[in-house]
Amino acid sequence: MSDLENKNQEETPTRRPYNLREKKEKKAAYRSLIRPELADELYDKILNIVVVQKKYRDPDYSAKDLAKELKTNTRYLSAVVNSRFGQNYSCLLNEYRVKDALHLLTDKRYADKNVEEISAMVGFANRQSFYAAFYKNVGKTPNGYRRDYAEQQAKLK
Repeated sequence: MSDLENKNQEETPTRRPYNLREKKEKKAAYRSLIRPELADELYDKILNIVVVQKKYRDPDYSAKDLAKELKTNTRYLSAVVNSRFGQNYSCLLNEYRVKDALHLLTDKRYADKNVEEISAMVGFANRQSFYAAFYKNVGKTPNGYRRDYAEQQAKLK
């Protein structure tokens, strides 16, 4: 291979499915201004609202709605989510939606539901965002995951 071909091969980034991008680490000065006690309190409240109350299932539940419920502003909420969960608000919601979808895709009671119905049940607004979040978190498509799980169960019998 010539030097030019090697150089072009090195510069071309590998294409990732569903337009997923590498995570970039950012340092935001305002994150360090949050008192740890208050951040811990907000962290517990966020977990309670988003996870325990399953607000992630509402596709229209925004960071603004959560901030209003917590009686804080979105910037403060964003700083706590970034520092305590290590991701942004939408990734946090998508993570819990995908965890819920994993359960529903393998539960016999939902075997008659197709992937689009399950994605709506867990709070995704459309098929594309569901597939992208699912692939990002699991490394396979929802249909692929369901198929692999069924094959695994068949081997156990």
